Amino acid sequence: MSTTITTCNPYDGKSLNTYSLFTDLQIEKVLENANNTFHLWKKVSITERIQFLEKLAVQVEEKKQELAELITLEMGKPITESIAEIEKCGILIAYYKDNAEQFLSDVSVASDANESFISYEPLGCILAVMPWNYPFWQVFRFAIPTITAGNTAILKHANIVSGCAIAIEDLFKEAGYPEHCFQTVLASHDQVADLIKSPVVRAVSVTGSEKAGKTVASLAAENLKKSVLELGGNNACIIWEDADLDTYMDTIVKARMQNTGQSCIAAKRFIVVEAIYDKFLNLFKDKVKQFNIGNPQDENTTFGVLADKKFAETIKDQVQTSIEKGAVVIIGNEYKEAYCAPTIITEVQPGMPVFDEEVFGPVAAICKVKNREAALQLATTSSFGLGTMLFTQDIEAAKKVISDIPDGSFFINELVKSDPRLPFGGTKNSGFGRELSKEGILEFVNHKTVYINK
Repeated sequence: MSTTITTCNPYDGKSLNTYSLFTDLQIEKVLENANNTFHLWKKVSITERIQFLEKLAVQVEEKKQELAELITLEMGKPITESIAEIEKCGILIAYYKDNAEQFLSDVSVASDANESFISYEPLGCILAVMPWNYPFWQVFRFAIPTITAGNTAILKHANIVSGCAIAIEDLFKEAGYPEHCFQTVLASHDQVADLIKSPVVRAVSVTGSEKAGKTVASLAAENLKKSVLELGGNNACIIWEDADLDTYMDTIVKARMQNTGQSCIAAKRFIVVEAIYDKFLNLFKDKVKQFNIGNPQDENTTFGVLADKKFAETIKDQVQTSIEKGAVVIIGNEYKEAYCAPTIITEVQPGMPVFDEEVFGPVAAICKVKNREAALQLATTSSFGLGTMLFTQDIEAAKKVISDIPDGSFFINELVKSDPRLPFGGTKNSGFGRELSKEGILEFVNHKTVYINK
């Protein structure tokens, strides 16, 4: 088994850097340091912890260009999208700076005691296993509320963004956080399992595939530890016959193609009522043809490459199997190394990989249905439950079907997206638990009942 990680630029295949995996002894030291720091950090007042957020925000803003370029080099995101990702991290920091104290304040509860209240107290060291597609945002939305609540954090990031993982740890250090408050480990799968088993680690947060989530959650459960899982998605984008396509077509295309389609919350299945189908398909195709495809480091590039050529191979297999089952490619389905052309595939039905599975790349699977009711039925035919979007001018009718959508989120005339002010997470095979908002900061705290008689 290799003891090193080599990161590569997916656009040109050139090696970027080589890192050594941590030894077991190094990981033991990481755990020891995390535990020792926790016992000091948890005693720091929330007011003081918030001051560190202010310093972190300065670091993130000052290094925005440098951090964005690192994202683009390691996973191929167009540079303008990488900059937007770093800016979103700044918005997240500001949100918890303004709201964390209120979220973590004791809550008085009337009971037969003279005094009773709920106290929110940190659990200890929390392990995060994170993906490569939003290498800063995914980590920050875990780390900011978790550490601000008084916990310490250990990050096991995806290997292909190891440079980003180290850069995130450096940001916390440069912001003046206590040493070992946030630590990155470069670890093997076996070492991750050992981390979860360690009594120092009190809970686990996973963002990743359904397979990764099941593996980590099962190991956490065996060791009686809480887990929060944000896993795959197969989001439906429902287009009713009265959708205002002239206004929202850019949003609809972005819902699938941003980040080169590598997003768990992307619109992956387009369920289109037949009365508007032809117009929808023509407009979608026209928008896709307007992408400026090229080097992700070029500011004019609007569509880049996948993070690894093996991802392109997986998508090619999913599309080919769907074609064999009757699907029809309208545009795209071209591959070269890590490049996968933006693809539109029609005549899609349940039983095809592009309908049943999460296709983690720029493939828009389009289904034609007779009416609104058929659209809702097909949209909810999925083992995933991360989010659904509906485009219509009939807002009152849309509100009436909110409870018919069993997902973690339902967006009307907007793409599904994460927002620090709103809880984020899924149902069914998309996982459980919530990130962001008040719900996110309370995931990794002890909701302690305090009962006092005088």
